[in-house]
Amino acid sequence: MKIGELARAARCSTETVRFYEKTGLLPEPARSEGNYRQYGPAHLERLRFIRNCRGLDMAHEEIRALLGMIDHPGRDCSPINHLLDEHIEHVGVRLRELQHLQRQLTGLREQCRAEQAVDACGIVQGLARMETADGPARGTHLG
Repeated sequence: MKIGELARAARCSTETVRFYEKTGLLPEPARSEGNYRQYGPAHLERLRFIRNCRGLDMAHEEIRALLGMIDHPGRDCSPINHLLDEHIEHVGVRLRELQHLQRQLTGLREQCRAEQAVDACGIVQGLARMETADGPARGTHLG
């Protein structure tokens, strides 16, 4: 199949397919005599796997590690369990960060309950008085 057909079957864009090829997550396909990419069922299966991992907010490094393990099907799957356990912990940290953010935003919203001039707005005043926190320690949970 051509790149557009693969993209439609995997429910993504052709740019996504090209990106995963460029990053090495999706192997480059064979080329036709006319230099068109020719994808097969293995490409579709791998692309769906990648997209499912991304849907679970896994980083490209995590996906790369999983794909490396999949490429050796006879090996023990305990590294996969460990990888998923780490990802679950990361999601828990992010949930706590988002709950903290929600509390902050709710507190700000409670500071302005009526329509008034912007210079009297409790939200604007609260944002101006708020202690500036260090940048979030997010980014990635990978070592």
